[in-house]
Amino acid sequence: MRNPLSDTIVDIKPSGIRKFFDIVAEMNDPDVISLGVGEPDFDTPWHIRDEGIYSLEKGRTFYTSNSGLLELRQEICRYLNRRFGLTYDPVHEVLITVGGSEAIDIGLRAMINPGDEVIIPQPCYVSYEPCAILAGATPVIIDLKAENEFRLTAEELEAAITDKTKLLILPFPNNPTGAIMEKADLEAIAEVIKKHDIYVMSDEIYAELTYKGEHTSITQIPDMQERTLLINGFSKAYAMTGWRMGYVCGPAAILQQMTKIHQFAIMCAPTTSQYAAIEALKNGDEDVAEMRDAYNQRRRFLLHSFKEIGMDCFEPFGAFYVFPSIQRFGMTSDEFAERLLKEQKLAVVPGTAFGNSGEGFLRISYAYSIEALKKAMGRIREFVNSL
Repeated sequence: MRNPLSDTIVDIKPSGIRKFFDIVAEMNDPDVISLGVGEPDFDTPWHIRDEGIYSLEKGRTFYTSNSGLLELRQEICRYLNRRFGLTYDPVHEVLITVGGSEAIDIGLRAMINPGDEVIIPQPCYVSYEPCAILAGATPVIIDLKAENEFRLTAEELEAAITDKTKLLILPFPNNPTGAIMEKADLEAIAEVIKKHDIYVMSDEIYAELTYKGEHTSITQIPDMQERTLLINGFSKAYAMTGWRMGYVCGPAAILQQMTKIHQFAIMCAPTTSQYAAIEALKNGDEDVAEMRDAYNQRRRFLLHSFKEIGMDCFEPFGAFYVFPSIQRFGMTSDEFAERLLKEQKLAVVPGTAFGNSGEGFLRISYAYSIEALKKAMGRIREFVNSL
């Protein structure tokens, strides 16, 4: 028979994160502790859930407009204005998507012509490179360095740009490293971007989970809003992963084409989730602050524990991940993670799941209770002592 498959998709490797989830599932052992999932352990705050329930009780189960409920888009604009001083037109410059992941996918498809280069700093979220390839782009990888706290430097960006460069993906606060970019870092990056007339896709899904001052968006830098797609959502800050709610803000010309793809592929984001998201933005600030404080406590606990064990781990100031080094143990990240799972029943994600520059590191999520983290660190201590 004729080959039914696309060569492009066949050549894309499956997610390295899924590999370890599959191993855990096959073990079927209740004693296994998993620190691999990037998902809040908090329930969605009750007042947000209640609004979703109320929307169902009122029979609000219809399609919304392709762009999403206008009330939600207006609330997003109010949020961005009060938090970052940004101004967007809710009618033409905001699109509600099925999670931030859809925004990444359709943003690339709307902007890329075959052969355009997309610069992707790694380690990073696993979807960027496959989505760029599926859009017809040539990914250009910048390997971020631990000595730079996994921040992107202007010099690294300058060296990666060619006459084919169209877009930079800016993944900060970063998954998996927890790295952030501060205002001075972004100002230097912005100068390179404007010099070469390229665009930015700024994935700021962890914007509310920063532990060193206030988050700065590259859209706050003069002349950058007009060349930036700002992607955010509700999964991380409001513990709403399963509601699948994201959004993208940007120039109307780009959003118009993204909406066209969204229209044909999705129609609209879930209506119930949109009503819940309105409530999250209106009355969820205290919930966010409470969860952020809890994550920060866990972050400090893990950093202190790694120091006691004698494992190197730079201090992350964003998201809910640490990225400890295992280079001194003479194993690859995969080997270390597999042995840790088999010998201590502790699942973590090897750094290579997020790009080749993640070799020699592990991603450990602290979106888990302190009790679970204490047990996990005890197992890591035992494993390290046995080597």
